[in-house]
Amino acid sequence: MITLKELAKQLEVSVSTVSKALNDSTEISTPTVEKVKSLAKKLNYRPNKIALSLKSNRTLTIGVVIPDILNRFYSKVLDGIHDAADKNGYDVITVTTRESITKEVDSLQILSSGNVDGVIIAMSEETLNKNDFSHIKEFTMKETPIVMFDRVTDKINCDKVIIDDFDAIYNEVKSLKQLGRKKIGFISTINDLNVGKYRANGFRKASYDFLGKFDKNLILKISKDLDKHFKIQKFIQKNNPDAIISADILCGVISINIARDLGIKIPEELSVVGFGDKTISEYSSPKLTTIYQHGSEIGNRSFELLIDRMHSRWFGLEKNTNSFTTEIIPTITLGGGSK
Repeated sequence: MITLKELAKQLEVSVSTVSKALNDSTEISTPTVEKVKSLAKKLNYRPNKIALSLKSNRTLTIGVVIPDILNRFYSKVLDGIHDAADKNGYDVITVTTRESITKEVDSLQILSSGNVDGVIIAMSEETLNKNDFSHIKEFTMKETPIVMFDRVTDKINCDKVIIDDFDAIYNEVKSLKQLGRKKIGFISTINDLNVGKYRANGFRKASYDFLGKFDKNLILKISKDLDKHFKIQKFIQKNNPDAIISADILCGVISINIARDLGIKIPEELSVVGFGDKTISEYSSPKLTTIYQHGSEIGNRSFELLIDRMHSRWFGLEKNTNSFTTEIIPTITLGGGSK
């Protein structure tokens, strides 16, 4: 393992000069910085994180708490966090709560014991349903900064990264109306989550604004444990919509496949739009038009806000510790063949 001392010996400079050059110190000339970094890269030098941790009381590690590692959206966010962490020399500890508030409490207790410098979290479904954020509020009272993404609450004061779920669905109804659609249905399996409620509210408001009325029969709420195929088929046969917006990606794919089995032409007779990951949209024919959430960008920005908050605490930077940022990452509708 290459050390600072070995780099210094090969370059015939002091260890202090090598250390300062690797940290872009203004005390070191640009040619020397470039020479040091070039050799460090060539020899695959990596800083000793244990030594750095003991010296600075920092771990150069962050924790990420997510509800479901198998969910494509959270996987994309995690990729974005890892990319940003790698560029900044940080390691990532990932914990999955499996939608359990108990596991979420345990995870935050473990991460608050000095193992990480900061935490990025999307809350579990059980936490949201119980409206119990006491464990997160307790965590924010400690020295470890926290950033929330996707599933957030106004009851916790911290930096947050979200998309505008309400606006995304609202604008999609508007777009479908401009295509001549008059009977637009809405399907959701995330009814109890805050993001699901925002999407449903966006649909309801857009129905009044662009269609002149809201028909509650055109909203299909499906519990996770129910047969989605059966429910969606009955919904389509009963209501005969000319467009469907799905609050999740899977029900959008299912809607297309069921409609085709029923002899409905996509998109001539029925437009279908899903909310979620573009990869899954390919499992229908035609390919599902998708409201894409930019998961990697959400992950990148969450890390940037976290490290900014950590640096503010460590270095006493000019940042109001009582002023927090909520960043909204825009969505984009990716054209498939179903709209």
